[in-house]
Amino acid sequence: MELDLSLGMLRLFSTFILFAGLVFADGFDFTLIKKGSTDDNNTLLVVGGIQGDEPGGFMAASILSTHYKITKGSVWIVPNFNFYSIIKRNRGPYGDMNRKFANLPTNDHDFHSIDRMKKIIQKDNIKMVINLHDGSGFYRKKYVDKNHRPSKWGQASIIDQAVVEGIKYGNLEEIANKVDEHINKHLLKKEHVFHTKNTKTHLKKTYEEKEMSKTLTYYAIGKGKAAFGNESSKALPVHERVYYKLLALEKFMDVMGIEYTREFDLTAKELKNVIDNDIFISFNDKKIYIPLSRVRSRIAYFPVERGAKISFKPSSPVMTVLEEKGKYVVYYGNRKLTTLVPQYFEYDDFDGRLDVVVDGKMQKVAMGSLVEVKKYFNVKKDKRFRINVIGYVNRKHKNESGLNIRKKYTIKRFSVDKDGKRYRVEVYDNKTKNRFLGMFLVEFK
Repeated sequence: MELDLSLGMLRLFSTFILFAGLVFADGFDFTLIKKGSTDDNNTLLVVGGIQGDEPGGFMAASILSTHYKITKGSVWIVPNFNFYSIIKRNRGPYGDMNRKFANLPTNDHDFHSIDRMKKIIQKDNIKMVINLHDGSGFYRKKYVDKNHRPSKWGQASIIDQAVVEGIKYGNLEEIANKVDEHINKHLLKKEHVFHTKNTKTHLKKTYEEKEMSKTLTYYAIGKGKAAFGNESSKALPVHERVYYKLLALEKFMDVMGIEYTREFDLTAKELKNVIDNDIFISFNDKKIYIPLSRVRSRIAYFPVERGAKISFKPSSPVMTVLEEKGKYVVYYGNRKLTTLVPQYFEYDDFDGRLDVVVDGKMQKVAMGSLVEVKKYFNVKKDKRFRINVIGYVNRKHKNESGLNIRKKYTIKRFSVDKDGKRYRVEVYDNKTKNRFLGMFLVEFK
């Protein structure tokens, strides 16, 4: 996997290590993730997050980037195109970004992102562009009721015209119909049926056609690229929207001859598990690891290096950490997962492993690990280290190494998860008493 990170990412919080994009002058720069062959001349570009109140789009793009392997061909993914909009949970803090691809003044807040995206679309290797959206209601070619009618956008493959002459994959309507047919074989409910919606943008007669001429897909067509929109209905829960988008993307890849594998079964239930539970974040060169499934909304006394910017690596490109009022807030898409209340320490380097007895068996445990425990654990005494198990209370011991620690000895409210199963084991240099070396987690099963 190759990440294309622009210089704009370094304008603010320059020491942040980010998979998701960095803060720049007026918002967040986006991430370009390149998967598969680096020299393929038949690349699919997938864009999510152009409008931050459409989580189906950016979550589908994110999962494509983290849970798929491209075994033949090339896929480029921008999961967080309008990252600031995603964090703000709105259509666009500075206006609708998907109406800024025609004429845009250089002083527009979104000019940097739009200009960078245009340059990506213009790359010779890009042959098809998919822009992922969530739309209102359920598109129907004829009026059924107020939620199922031609003016709705949900559950539709969007094209600007039926055919674009002289470009690869220019038979837009034929390809869109194939995508619809594939999706409709795997519907969760009959109501979710997909249709192709041709906006006939090239005519530029009606108000809608003129508005659509300002979009990303129409810009792409003007640059000789096949382009499609994909709209899942906002009436569906997010994991079901993502389910339909991944079905569509897999068919688009099939049309292009792109081959892939994925790390999960493509079902709505499994996708909900992936979205909600297969998420984590690590800090300070993996000295700290926090699973984010059912994480507490607030984690106190979080060890942060004094005098340094907090660095982190999230599991998802739509995840980031922002400093707000002296605290660190972890965002996942437009959800605020947890707030970390910092406690500042001097840091020391430590790349070794600790001897830990887990249920009677010795393990070598590295910082940033998650150790599963059934009955008890015991960090073996070592004069170099002071151990502090957050949530374990024993006033007789300032150093909690050499103790058999069981779940019944812990206080649930100090766990990092809502279920009271995961606890922090912090490691300090015993000579200086207060230099932080790292931590690992124990999870009581």
